[in-house]
Amino acid sequence: MKKNLPIIVLTLLLVACNKPAGEVTGLGTKGSFVEAQPYGMVFIKRGSFMMGPNDQSALGEINKKSINVTVDAFWMDETEITNDKYKQFVYYVRDSIALRSLVVAGKDEFRQKFKNQNDDASPETARLNWKTKIPWNSKDEEVQTVLASLYYQNENGLHGKRQIDPGKLQYKYEWINYDQAALPRNKYNVNTGAYPANAKARVDTSYVENGIIVNKTIERKLTTRRDLISTRIVNVYPDTIMWLRDFQFSYNDPKMHMYFSHPGFSQYPVVGVTWEQAQAFSQWRTRLFNNVNTIGGQDYRLPTEAEWEYAARGGRKMAFYPWGGNYVRDKKGCYLANFKPMRGSYTDDMGATTMKVASYPPNNFGLYDMAGNVAEWTSSAYDGSSSLVVSDMNPSFQYNAKNSDPDVMKRKVIKGGSWKDIAYFLQCGVRDYEYQNESRPYIGFRCVRSYNGE
Repeated sequence: MKKNLPIIVLTLLLVACNKPAGEVTGLGTKGSFVEAQPYGMVFIKRGSFMMGPNDQSALGEINKKSINVTVDAFWMDETEITNDKYKQFVYYVRDSIALRSLVVAGKDEFRQKFKNQNDDASPETARLNWKTKIPWNSKDEEVQTVLASLYYQNENGLHGKRQIDPGKLQYKYEWINYDQAALPRNKYNVNTGAYPANAKARVDTSYVENGIIVNKTIERKLTTRRDLISTRIVNVYPDTIMWLRDFQFSYNDPKMHMYFSHPGFSQYPVVGVTWEQAQAFSQWRTRLFNNVNTIGGQDYRLPTEAEWEYAARGGRKMAFYPWGGNYVRDKKGCYLANFKPMRGSYTDDMGATTMKVASYPPNNFGLYDMAGNVAEWTSSAYDGSSSLVVSDMNPSFQYNAKNSDPDVMKRKVIKGGSWKDIAYFLQCGVRDYEYQNESRPYIGFRCVRSYNGE
């Protein structure tokens, strides 16, 4: 090593001397950065395809037509988000509420300590010490009183067993209303460093009043970037009663009681989550990643309708189904997805309701269950004639519905069909919709992340 040291020094000097003085040479950052594969995701290379129905619409959509579009590369979850993965989000919310309550109660050991400096933040905003173990079974009466607020109280309890009250598991997330920033009246003046005097932003705000989540739409004067930010508070626990509400005169009580909570269903797709809950999960997942990675990635998010359909086709431009054929059976006569083959014959495809993810072979991109099992939320707003107006490059029909908007503005595209749908809805180009604040026992989701590079 000592013999080679002069050579190394000389080489570095020659390289430095080759940079012309007084010229723009850049910061020396190379463009060969290769993004690491996100856990549980597969890479979907960029490409073009015919987006839209391959056949006549069974829903009577007269304005829906196929268009040739191009989609940039992205990462996508290889399966739908499972109960087990969604529980990690639910437990994070539960634990963060518990830690925050303890800090507010004056238990400073649950507050993050900083070397050589004091944390002057209020208990409501101080950083939490996640390295401490939450004393769920503490004998300290004060600690017990604080944590007891997360459980059902008095007559709401059942059989004397302590149970977490799902209504307490609330999560707040934010987003920037770029649609408001893009309004001509709100154009930012870079010369004056201010917005126009008449600039206004229509945004959502959320707060908790007497334990009840209140969501409102307000219009505020636009003076800073903060005025463009909307906030929403959602309860993150899946809606389990929908197993009864959506299927009356049907005994689905076992699913209602155990589908999300029992470990036997851990690898089943999470259902009973609204589009808003899926948005909250995606934002939390982004924070989770960026908190431990120096070089952050693109945000986790729901796929656009175009991204979802392109991924489902698996590189086949005109594929009817994710497996490429025009039929829902293979050569041996076996069904290729979990859906409703015939009236009352749910089990002909091996599943009655939902099944474990990846129970069927993947498509050519390595994605499982892009048809059947559960339908999936996308980020796209639903409109029957959206194909007439979207771009042919990364098409995306977006509308962030405000709380005060009518229900028709809150429709979101769902894709893929589910265990209770007929084969028509399994087609890659077929779409349906659901309202963003509704949950169903046949709708789940998966995330995507834009790829940094070509």
